[in-house]
Amino acid sequence: MGTFLVSKRKNDEFQFVLKAGNGQVILASEGYTTKAACENGIESVRNNSQVDSRFDKLEAKNGKPYFNLKASNGQIIGNSEMYESVAARDNGIESVKNNAPDADVKEDL
Repeated sequence: MGTFLVSKRKNDEFQFVLKAGNGQVILASEGYTTKAACENGIESVRNNSQVDSRFDKLEAKNGKPYFNLKASNGQIIGNSEMYESVAARDNGIESVKNNAPDADVKEDL
């Protein structure tokens, strides 16, 4: 089962990462000014991760595939790492879909 880990950045913004059951980070958030906004971002990931059209499959300038997860308003709520292949990126998307809905939330503040 996955885990959302909430932490604080050096600039005092809150952020979360979604980790798969094996501990690998599969999605990272933007910075949030409040913990409540960060928690809302987690709920947005839970909901939007179940809608295929909310995943933007992209390619970086260096040719590596990655994805962004967007909310219904088009705002990016999380992005992935760079992958070595399209298949690996697509597996990452499936991992977000499978882990996000029931993931525990832990804090490292």
